[in-house]
Order: sequence, then structure tokens, then C-alpha cells
Amino acid sequence: MLTARFGLCAALLAGLPAAALAQADYPSRPIRIIVAFPPGASTDIVARLVGAKLGESLGQNVVVENRPGAGGNIGSQAARRANADGYTLLINSSAMAVNVSLYRTPGYSMADFVPVLQGPTTANLIMAHPSVKANTLQELIALARTTPINYGSSGIGTTPHLDMEMIFRSLAKVSVTHVPYTPPTAAAAIAGNQVPVGCTTIPPAVPHLQAGRVKPIAVTTAARSPILPNVATVAESGFPGFDDHTWFSFFAPAGTPPAIVARLNKEMIRILQLPEVKKNLDSQSLVFTPSTPQQFAAALKTEVARYARMVKESGARVE
Repeated sequence: MLTARFGLCAALLAGLPAAALAQADYPSRPIRIIVAFPPGASTDIVARLVGAKLGESLGQNVVVENRPGAGGNIGSQAARRANADGYTLLINSSAMAVNVSLYRTPGYSMADFVPVLQGPTTANLIMAHPSVKANTLQELIALARTTPINYGSSGIGTTPHLDMEMIFRSLAKVSVTHVPYTPPTAAAAIAGNQVPVGCTTIPPAVPHLQAGRVKPIAVTTAARSPILPNVATVAESGFPGFDDHTWFSFFAPAGTPPAIVARLNKEMIRILQLPEVKKNLDSQSLVFTPSTPQQFAAALKTEVARYARMVKESGARVE
């Protein structure tokens, strides 16, 4: 009787396509998450928060691999070349949606990936070294009209870079000089007065704000940041309707089986809503709203189109 049952199972399994068998066994080996930015960046923080818990829930090691460079393009290119089997994932920031318009040849297209989950979002923060004689965005713009200003950002193609170009060059009609850094080094450069002004996502700036090494000027979202309630928005500072943010989201190579994508989406949503994870996110002004892969795909189309307009209006371009 037992032999007959084994024979029946073997016959049923033999009739399944190889892809279906792989999905049923998923995951049977370690999973790699490629991070498109260096350690210490918000993208990296989210990857490690999720990766550790994902490994526990799936029963496999999850390896976080930083592949920074070219505003996130290097990591995206590496993930694009990976097998579409669910064992390589990519986490990138909004720069991924910006770069397809900003760079002439980013080395990937959005069609090369399937969205897994729209992860946490945060406002971008315009800040300055305490020595800068400006405390508001309008004061900073007025200063830039009379004094040449260099500003640092999280890197070419990041939304902090695009926001500064949009606000100063396109809206205020003021010339400023961009100095690209990585997300964690940009905040440190402003704190050290290597550049007097800059813009990054909020998380890398938090320790410098707490220590008084930088002062906040404005946040880019429509609503004020919960951890910086006294800091005005760009919209409140003379540019009504301005609203931008940075997201840190998960993707898989195009062709990854939908069942695997759905499972990863479900697991990541659960992880990002765990009390200890939410507390960590809250402390850095990272906000997470659950979504399906389909909802993220629809939102992504809107984001790509919106950033294409911003790139065109700001005049930003990378060859």
C-alpha cells in the first residue's frame, strides 16, 4: 500500500512542469537581495530589516549584497542579469524610476523587472550646515541669488538630487552647483561643512540633526514629517503643490513566477508590520503602506511618468 502511494506521488510529480516543481520547493537555497546603494543608505537599512526576518520565515539564509554605483544603476543592471527564479531580488530607491529618464543609457528598463513590493517611503530633507545664514527655504534661495552655493545630494539620479534641481533651477530660477555623494556620505559632508547645503532622505540625516551638526530647512512631502513637525514643507515655503518623496522597494527579474512574487509580497508585508520593525521605521520617518504587486505596478507607471516630467522641467540630464 505504501509503495503504491509513493508510486502515485512520483507519477503526479513527474507530470508537473519543472517550473511548477521549483515553485513548490521554493525556497530550497539561499536568497540574495541586491542593494543598489552602499551600506548605511536608507535602501540598505530597509534591506537588512526585511532580509533578517525573511530568512527566519522562509527557513533559508537571505544574503544582502551591496552593489552601489551610477545612482543605483549598477545594482539594477546586476539584478536584471540574474535568473528569474526568485533567488535574486533587488531593492532600489525611487532613483530607479528617475534614471530611465535622467540617463541616456541606464543599462536597464522598467520592463526588465517585476514589482514585488512598494516598501517604506520618506520625505527628502533640505538641510544646511549651522554656519549658513539661512533658516528657511526662501532665505536659502535669497542667499543663493547673491552667493554661489554648492549643494550635496544622495547621488546623481536620486530624488534629493532631482528635487534640488527642480526647486532651485526650475522653480526659483537660481543657479546652484551639484556635488553628488552617496546617501550616508552626503549627510556627513554637510555636517562637516564640505558642502554648506544638501538634500538627502531623512534617515541618514537623523544622527546629525540630533547632534546639531546640521539644521533642517524644508521637507519635500506635502505633509510635515512626524519626527520633524516644526520643519516647513517646500509647499509651505513658497511652492504650492510641491510634493515628492523617496521609496525603497523590492523587485525581481522579469519572468519570476507570479506565485513566488505573491509569496514574497505577503511575507514582506507581514515583516514590515511587526511591532519591532515598525518602531525602527518610525524612528527614521519611514512610512510603510501595504500593497499588492499589481497595485505597486500601477503606481510605478505613474511615478515613472511623473519623474520624466520633472527631469524635463528641471533640465537635469546624465549622459
